[in-house]
Parts: sequence; C-alpha cells; structure tokens
Amino acid sequence: MSRATASKFNPKVASQGLTKLSNISLQGLPERYPSSSSKYHRIVPRAMASSAYLFVFSGKRAFIAGVADDNGYGWAIAKALAAAGAEILVGTWVPDLNIFETSLRRGKFDNSLIMSMNAKYRFSKYRPSIHTYIQCENNNFCKQVTKLLLETSRRGYLAAISASSYSFISLLQYFLLIMNPGGASVSLTYIACERTITGYNVLVSEAGRKGQIRVNTISAGPLRSRAAKAVGFIEKMIDYSYSNAPLQKELLADEVGNTASLFVSPLASAVTGSVVYVDNGLNTMGLAIDSPTLSA
Repeated sequence: MSRATASKFNPKVASQGLTKLSNISLQGLPERYPSSSSKYHRIVPRAMASSAYLFVFSGKRAFIAGVADDNGYGWAIAKALAAAGAEILVGTWVPDLNIFETSLRRGKFDNSLIMSMNAKYRFSKYRPSIHTYIQCENNNFCKQVTKLLLETSRRGYLAAISASSYSFISLLQYFLLIMNPGGASVSLTYIACERTITGYNVLVSEAGRKGQIRVNTISAGPLRSRAAKAVGFIEKMIDYSYSNAPLQKELLADEVGNTASLFVSPLASAVTGSVVYVDNGLNTMGLAIDSPTLSA
C-alpha cells in the first residue's frame, strides 16, 4: 500500500428526516496511518444513518483501498458505510490520483455523491504526506495482463500477485496494530480459494486469533470499472453473466457495497473466513444456458 493515496468522504446532511441510532461495538481506526510513502486526503462523514439501516457506524472509521472513480465497487462500499455514519478514508493509487482529483473538481462525480434522504458526500480535509512511487516502466506490468500465461514475465507475474493478493496481507500487517478487537476487514476477488490448509490461506486464522479481527471476501460479478478495462473483454463478461445468471439483471456496485457493509457490521460478528458471491448467482451455474451447443 506504499503507493496508495487516501481521500476522505464527508456526507453533508440536513438533520431533517434522519434518525440517530445507537453506536455499535466496532472499533474505529485512530488517526494514524501505516505508510509514510502515501499521500492522504481525509474525508469526515457527518451523516446519520437513516432508519432503513439495521446498524450504524457513527464514530467508526474505515479505510477503503483502490478507489479511482465512482464506477467501481470501492466507491459503492465507501458510500454504503458512509451512509450508515462511518468516517471513510479512501485510498487511490498514486498514478490515478490526478485523474481522480480532476474528475472531482469538474463535477463528474456530483451525481454519485448524492445519498438517500437528500444527503450528499463532500471531501472535507486534505492531508498530504511525503509520497514516492515508481511508475510502471513503459507500462510493462500493465501490459502483462493481456498476454498468455506462458508469455508472462517473472516481473509481470510477481507484480500482478503483489497488487492483487499480497497488497491485502500488507495492509493488514499495519492495520492490525491499530485496530481494536471486534474489527473487520473485507477483500474483493473474482474466483477465490475457500479452504484453509496449513501454509495456505492462513490469514483468517492469524488475524482472528491475534487480534479478534474478522477477514471475509466478496467474490463479485463483472462490472464496468476502471480496473476491469485492463481485462479487455469486460463487456462480453457482463453480457455472459446477464444471459446465464439465475438472477437475470444488471449487477450494481451498490449491491456489493451493501454486502460489505453487512460484513463489517455486528450482524456478522461470528462470520470470518467466508467467501460470499455477489454475482446474481452466476457461480452456481455449471453450464452456460446460452451455449450454442444447447441450441444446436
């Protein structure tokens, strides 16, 4: 996470029509940040949760990594938690920071900043610190994802594993030091390992025993996000999902955000090491309904 930046959402809300609920037992993150090589914006949400929420995160803090625009799951998760009253720190990869800030200034995210009950997010505090990062050398690492596996370089492979897998481990290494017992963490994946074996997938056990921290994963369906564009055929994946999933509808980022909000709430206090598929049920299908073979 040394190349991350953080922004802070602040929902600016009128008190009319809002219900203040009691606090929950989840801990908040102290004003301490694990990496000195990061650039941070702070956002302080003042919104109260509406009566539609079964839980409220007032006075609690959450860090959401990987938010570069308002189309991805990260934004939706941040919005869901902020709507329940949480203080949100949003991390943005430094090379995407200028695009993110420019889009924000020009009002590109204005519609996405609006919550229910006429609440609206606003970015409140900007907290810079010394940051350094190494740009992808001629975008070599970024290009690796479009190659065949046998054509992938060692550096490209390790960079991909570092970004998609080890980054979460690295994040928890620091955050476990400042999280209180009862906290929770959620990662996003596409196809995930679901079993703990000695030497593999031990993060759930270690975090739970050492810090009483829950670790869960959401395996989300395809979405038109900035990260998904690197895949190249994301539109076909979305069409395939729509045609074959049991719930034949568009998958919304907000649906993933709501699931993440549930995971870190007291309602999931005994849930850890779980992978929940938020993909309209596509993971249950063993055969493509739209397969040409079936119609032959």
